[in-house]
Amino acid sequence: MLQKFIVLLSGLMLVISLSACGESTPVNCIDGFHEEDGKCVEDDPVCYAPSDYSDQLTYELVFEDEFDGTEVNEDIWNFELFGGGGNNEIVLYTEDNHTVADGFLTITARQEQVNDWEYTSTRMTTKGNAQWKYGIIEVRAMLPDALGTWPAIWMLPGQNNYGIWPNSGEIDIMEHVGYDLNTIHGTIHTRIYNHKDGSQKGGSIDDYTDVTTAFHTYSIEWLPDRIIFQMDGEDYYTYNATKFSSCPTYNVWPFNEEFYLILNVAVGGDWGGANGVDPNDYPTDMVIDYVRVYQATELIGYDDHTD
Repeated sequence: MLQKFIVLLSGLMLVISLSACGESTPVNCIDGFHEEDGKCVEDDPVCYAPSDYSDQLTYELVFEDEFDGTEVNEDIWNFELFGGGGNNEIVLYTEDNHTVADGFLTITARQEQVNDWEYTSTRMTTKGNAQWKYGIIEVRAMLPDALGTWPAIWMLPGQNNYGIWPNSGEIDIMEHVGYDLNTIHGTIHTRIYNHKDGSQKGGSIDDYTDVTTAFHTYSIEWLPDRIIFQMDGEDYYTYNATKFSSCPTYNVWPFNEEFYLILNVAVGGDWGGANGVDPNDYPTDMVIDYVRVYQATELIGYDDHTD
């Protein structure tokens, strides 16, 4: 019996010795990276954001939707029809929660049980129909006033050229949550900087107390090396890639591809529902006056690869 115990103990010590002296646990790196000393290092990095870019530009209007008529232009807009939204929202997105009248698009969030969902709303995108790379994107809107809402004006890439979210980027032109009515947020997400890791980059503005009762203009000026967030023409945050890296690769700057626009009112979710949802506050609306996009000739076809 003692001899058997000694054999087992010797085997165990051998395993421990091999684990300690052998190779370390391998690191699984995504495409475009390789392992060095237990870390993922990028292969032959390409710099996408020029450090010497000049922004002396003259912009021209290249896209607008004033929401005239009685229905959305389906040559521009798609409806995304699903529930949950990817952030644990408690809303089902339908085509039925929007109206167009008197020059306004209205997206209405309602408290109603549909299948397994407690709330309904609408989520619209320009994916495949209207996409842009660089320029000024502005939306004039009045926001909902309800606990649990999470309205957003935001952008995603038309093609995930650097991989699925967050690798290929996200631009949140405007986000707002119903439990913090006077604060507007502008944010970017990339492979390195994103909300899943709590490392997203962005800014907020809370100088306005009427965002749910009056129209304001939410916009970005998107340049080859930075994105400037504005409210009513006032700059409140700039994401400048060259401040984070001397060679901004897609990890920091995936914003050299075409992105499309998204308009939606979420209900609940990790952020919108952080302080609960009050069904007595519904229905509630986000009203859009217009969407406009301006571009400069100098930016159309701009070669931003600086490798």
